[in-house]
Amino acid sequence: MSASGHTADTQQVLVKRIGYEAERINSYELIGRAGSELAPFTAGSHIDLHLPNGMIRSYSLINDQRERHRYVIAVHRDAESRGGSSLVHDAIRVGDVMTISMPRNNFALHEEAEHSVLIAGGIGITPLLSMIRRLEALGRRWELFYAARTRAAAAFLDELGAYRSRVHLDFDDERAGRVFDLPAIVGSALAHTHLYCCGPVPMLAAFEAATAGRLADHVHVEYFKAREAPATEGGFEVRLARSNRTVAVEAGKTILDALLDAGIAANYACTEGVCGTCETRVLDGLPDHRDQFLSQEEQAANKSVMICCSGAKSRTLVLDL
Repeated sequence: MSASGHTADTQQVLVKRIGYEAERINSYELIGRAGSELAPFTAGSHIDLHLPNGMIRSYSLINDQRERHRYVIAVHRDAESRGGSSLVHDAIRVGDVMTISMPRNNFALHEEAEHSVLIAGGIGITPLLSMIRRLEALGRRWELFYAARTRAAAAFLDELGAYRSRVHLDFDDERAGRVFDLPAIVGSALAHTHLYCCGPVPMLAAFEAATAGRLADHVHVEYFKAREAPATEGGFEVRLARSNRTVAVEAGKTILDALLDAGIAANYACTEGVCGTCETRVLDGLPDHRDQFLSQEEQAANKSVMICCSGAKSRTLVLDL
């Protein structure tokens, strides 16, 4: 991510509690500074955490959506991250005041579904936890399939143990030659079932392949990381319709990089095309989509583009900025 970021509609919270949940995973309870209620959220939502060094990182809310006095997130210290998770683990302390975004939901739970199948890999359990709490409150049927490297690396096992037969655990070091059989899990779900998956990119790719023949509006995926490299080939220009400016995007730069270098303000957070913060309307030209936020149909329509990671296939891209 770039050294700093800007999003609209932020609020300040106090770090009330930090808990150990598993190897390299801590939870963080955030409350209103004056004990005030926080903005409401729905299961599957996330917030953007503004870090002391200017980074912005998105984290799923894991608590019950009926709770208005707190948000709870869990952060995995990722050795392959660009520094955000390490900074949270190393620098954030109880009593710190932090700036966060209002909750947003790109991975919404379909509460009316008769049956939901939830599939998690590693830290991908986090958005599914809030879904489980909601499904339980509604009395809906659900199952969870949760894979992790080891038991010690799997968060929230004690809590999930209360659900017994509805939770299926799978650990790399306990398989004895078996595989985590995503096609079998998907294949055993009835046609009306809503399926949700969050985890590492290979798991999500396997899930999308396994669900290719199912109803598209019954299949739901949440990416935490980019699936492909950002478009930094450059060689095109961006024309900004509202501000009447033209910015050249050179090799090695994303559209967002070029705009920020030119002193043009733009909303962004993850810089990987995952969170949707930087979505910008396209007025003319052909985008080169590299995000995981827009559906294939939305990408084909070319009505918007994620400027943090996508580029242009045309010489000029006209944006509503």
